[in-house]
Amino acid sequence: MATTRLALAPLLLIAAVLLFTETTAQPTAPAPGPAGPINLTQILEKGGQFTKFMHLLNITQVGAQVNIQLNSSSEGMTVFAPTDNAFQNLEPGTLNKLTADEQVKLILYHVSPKYYSLDDLLSVSNPVRTQASGRDNGVYGLNFTGEANQVNVSTGYVETRISNALRQQRPLAVYVVDMVLLPGEMFGENKLSPIAPAPKSPSSGVSDDSNSTKKAAASPSDKSGSGERKAGLGFGIGLVVLCLKFIF
Repeated sequence: MATTRLALAPLLLIAAVLLFTETTAQPTAPAPGPAGPINLTQILEKGGQFTKFMHLLNITQVGAQVNIQLNSSSEGMTVFAPTDNAFQNLEPGTLNKLTADEQVKLILYHVSPKYYSLDDLLSVSNPVRTQASGRDNGVYGLNFTGEANQVNVSTGYVETRISNALRQQRPLAVYVVDMVLLPGEMFGENKLSPIAPAPKSPSSGVSDDSNSTKKAAASPSDKSGSGERKAGLGFGIGLVVLCLKFIF
């Protein structure tokens, strides 16, 4: 029996060595590669109700700008995405009345050049700047209020709530809004008035007025001169008559 154990001992040792070698020789799982670039359009596509917003992001080139800035800026970005229903609830012709530049401003107004979580928006200092700016380079801002998990956003013209978060992870936050954010600077009472046309040269009007004035001024003078001539003529005739009386 002892002889059998001694004979098996080397075999067991060899088996243990082979098992350990096989275990350690197994390749480890490869580390996950770096995440690909963030694409705003892909995030909206997964949401499934942002066809109109994606279309406007495309034709205004704002979507491409956002993707570039996301992958080159350390500040991150925040996008407020109106649903298709939000666009359908606009007054008919609202978008068609906008020029190409105004459409760009409208979409840029839905983008903030900084990452904000929902908690950040509850405590942020208003107004929060957006990518849109006016003719005088004044930045269009958004105002945020709320409590607990509800956050409201106001443009000064419309107010709605953030209903959902499609993404809330640095460097990009994408929040769903139930209304199109129409900036007060473009749609409200304080909207910029169109540039007034340059006033016409007053030369012709002044000339006419001055001529009229001259004519008006000349008219009394003419009458005065005529009266003086008549008075002088009458005096001369009277003097002649008086002299004739003395002679005859």
